[in-house]
Amino acid sequence: MNDNVDIDKVDGAERAAVEAELTALNEQLSMAQAQLLQSEKLASIGQLAAGVAHEINNPISFVFSNFGTLQTYVASLLRVLARYEEAEPFIADPDVARGIADLREQVDLAFLQEDVLALMAESRDGIERVRKIVQDLKDFSRVDAHQQWQWADLHQGIDSTLNIVNNEVKYKADIVKEYGAIPEVECLPSQINQVIMNIVVNGAQAIEGRRGRITVRTGASGGNVWIEIADNGCGIPQAIQSRIFDPFFTTKPIGTGTGLGLSLSYGIIQKHRGRIDMQSEEGVGTTFRIELPIRQPDADDSTEKLA
Repeated sequence: MNDNVDIDKVDGAERAAVEAELTALNEQLSMAQAQLLQSEKLASIGQLAAGVAHEINNPISFVFSNFGTLQTYVASLLRVLARYEEAEPFIADPDVARGIADLREQVDLAFLQEDVLALMAESRDGIERVRKIVQDLKDFSRVDAHQQWQWADLHQGIDSTLNIVNNEVKYKADIVKEYGAIPEVECLPSQINQVIMNIVVNGAQAIEGRRGRITVRTGASGGNVWIEIADNGCGIPQAIQSRIFDPFFTTKPIGTGTGLGLSLSYGIIQKHRGRIDMQSEEGVGTTFRIELPIRQPDADDSTEKLA
């Protein structure tokens, strides 16, 4: 379009064409702005997650270290206590012996000895789970990568992402992992994690009225690796399948979805010189297949051009 066109001096047909083109350009600008805002929002969330993970990790580390020492101390005290119990029958003073027996009965020493070990085992397990969640947050956000292309273990990224979204999925579906043998991939890990998150959460939301299943498969073929994420949810009607990667298109109720998740995912996979395809059947489920090249051509240049 000629930017110098005076719209007041053109005839009706041309005026309509100019107005339509202006409307289309405005819509494209609005979409680009919304996508940029969403990208900034996701980046902020990633930075927040990494910061929270770092802050939590410090106290958890010394608690974990102290807990290991505490277990050793308790074990030593219990050994000393056991030796005292062995010596109890040989106490000459009957009043002292009776006092010890009464105290042992009051505190229920046998139960205490058994339960303290169980409590410490549960506590240690809880601390280890918190540490794992913290590590998953760090792996998911990967803010420290500064959006540089790097070699990454996709299985580790998928596992971290599944743990992060577990609360969104666990009440609706079981996760089934069918991992194949794949090499490390040159990619932007936090962005790939974002794609996995979008598809898995969408899959869980598509399952209604029953407990469903989300299957994650991986494999390698030639110079590519592939990831399939399949759900047995309600499926996507044939009439709208061609629009699912369009910005702002969503089948969710108003106010519950931006319509940008799959659009951004499509852009991320395009940035990686890969492809993302979808197959769906109403009442059966939906499968997304992602293919990524193992090595990125001119990755450093592409970061500047496409990031």
